[in-house]
Amino acid sequence: MDINWNIIGIVAILVVVLVVLTIRKNQKEKKKLENLLNNDFKKAEKDRVDADDSANEK
Repeated sequence: MDINWNIIGIVAILVVVLVVLTIRKNQKEKKKLENLLNNDFKKAEKDRVDADDSANEK
C-alpha cells in the first residue's frame, strides 16, 4: 500500500489553517462579548454620598 504524502501534507496544512482561523475568530468574539458584558449594565445612582467611598461617583 503506497502512502500519498502529497495529499496528507495538503490536508494537514488545511487543518492547521482552519484551526488558526477558528482560534482568531473566537478571540474576536470573546473580546466583543467581554466588552458587551462590561458595558451593558445600568449604574445605580447614589442619592447620598458616602464618606468612605473613595470614588464618590454619581
